Amino acid sequence: MADPVSPSGAAMAIAASALRAQQQRMRVIAENLANADSVASTPGGDPYRRQVPVFTPTTLTGGVRGVAMSKTAADQTAFRTEYQPGNPSADAKGYVKLPNVDPLVEALDMRDAQRAYEANLSVIENARSMDTRTLDILKK
Repeated sequence: MADPVSPSGAAMAIAASALRAQQQRMRVIAENLANADSVASTPGGDPYRRQVPVFTPTTLTGGVRGVAMSKTAADQTAFRTEYQPGNPSADAKGYVKLPNVDPLVEALDMRDAQRAYEANLSVIENARSMDTRTLDILKK
């Protein structure tokens, strides 16, 4: 059986796991944005495929449940195509496959991850504040 954890300790552990997950999510989004304009290295080949983070519940110290990014999955939406007959990556018809990364979607996902990160920071700050107030009350 896991050691018991105080309610504020559990809240901090859960929020910390979410902070790590959101940080990893932001890295995946940054990678997607960095590859938004890349093309295949061979004619007619597939370019970079957008990656999507996959989160799973995890058991933390004390038996509380948190979250972790377990892997990234390839987004199976279709690639964009553009007519560029002079491009070395063009197929026989002159079309180049471009990544299935939409910078607007990635920007929105980044903003969502940032807000989730900030919310979890707030949880940690509030839990610390509760611990401090509790200690102050016990001192009196």
